[in-house]
Formats: sequence, structure tokens, C-alpha cells
Amino acid sequence: MRCPACHSADTSVIDSRLIDDGDAVRRRRKCNDCDERYTTYERAEISLPRVVKSNDERVAFDEAKLRKGLQLSLEKRPVETSQIELALGNIMRRARSAAEGEVASRQIGDWVMDELRKLDDVAYIRFASVYRSFQDVSAFQDEIDRLKSTTTLGGNK
Repeated sequence: MRCPACHSADTSVIDSRLIDDGDAVRRRRKCNDCDERYTTYERAEISLPRVVKSNDERVAFDEAKLRKGLQLSLEKRPVETSQIELALGNIMRRARSAAEGEVASRQIGDWVMDELRKLDDVAYIRFASVYRSFQDVSAFQDEIDRLKSTTTLGGNK
């Protein structure tokens, strides 16, 4: 690892710590030439499956798009960032374990619905309205009734 200040390759690791539930390592480093201290992060590069869209187009798995969808659904809801990250991690683990190296976009949407149902009823309905293309108020009511039949509405924070 080269020093960002002087570009010397002569650096030392001062401290290493696991972060993100052990999925990454944070390292404090020091340049042996200029004494600059800096932090680096190390994460395993894991291949994710291709996503098969409804029109049979195959695209790369986009973690940023998944994160944005979760965040939009949970906007202004009382859900902590750590809970969102945990839900995202659960979806990513499910995607990585896809047997064929491909996963249907519909399946990813179902996984998101599962995670949102656990986190927040309002966010779940928000996501469902877009995901299932609700056309009118009765579609919202049907989904709320379905949610009520499986959980106590409002029971989630």
C-alpha cells in the first residue's frame, strides 16, 4: 500500500479491526518515510449473480440500486441505519447463494418485501405499491388486508 502523501511503498500497519460484522477490515497505517498516518479498508470481492429482468435481459447485480430502493421505502421512517444495512446484507447473502449464478429480478423484489415487512409496515406498503404497480386505492387496501392477516398492522416500528 503506497502512502497517499509521499507515495512511498514503505508503510506499516499500526492497527487492524474487523468492521461490518466481520465482513471487512479497517487498518490504520503509517508511512515509514514521512510519518503520515491514514486508514484503509479491506473487503473481500464477492461475485454476485446476474439479474434476469422480466424481459429476459441479463444485467449486473447493482447493490447501489438495491440500497436506494430500501432507503426510499424507509425514508422518514423510524428505522436505524444499522437495521437497513442488516436487511441489505440479508438480501445480498440470498443473492450470492443463487444456485445458477442468475437470479430473477422478481425474486430480488420478493426478498426486499420480506425484509421490509420485518422492518416497517409503511415502508413495506410503499415498496409494494411500486413493485406490484398498484393502479388504484383498492390495490392498496388489498395489500393492507393481506398484511393485517399475516401480522398485526402497526406492530412493527
